[in-house]
Amino acid sequence: MIALEQFNQITDAEAYFEFFGLDYDPQIVNVNRLHILRKFSQLMADEDQTQSEEHLLQSYRQALQVAYSVFTTSNSVEQKLFKVFQDRPKNIVMLSEIELE
Repeated sequence: MIALEQFNQITDAEAYFEFFGLDYDPQIVNVNRLHILRKFSQLMADEDQTQSEEHLLQSYRQALQVAYSVFTTSNSVEQKLFKVFQDRPKNIVMLSEIELE
């Protein structure tokens, strides 16, 4: 389990890309670092942890590719991965919610 142990020691986004040998644009990672890692974490959580180390790491590699590709065509506001984007202020009424009588 050397590879999985190495994977579990990684602490930054660039190191994940380097570990899996994936190409990435540093500018995209710099702008969307937390969002890519959050999406990556969500996708990893969906993986079957009982599969072999090799298959698990391959699934994680695919998850990182997906997480990165989401932010090459989208942005953090559209993805709404963090609670701050999901919570709607309670003191705001949208014009679309106002009905005329």
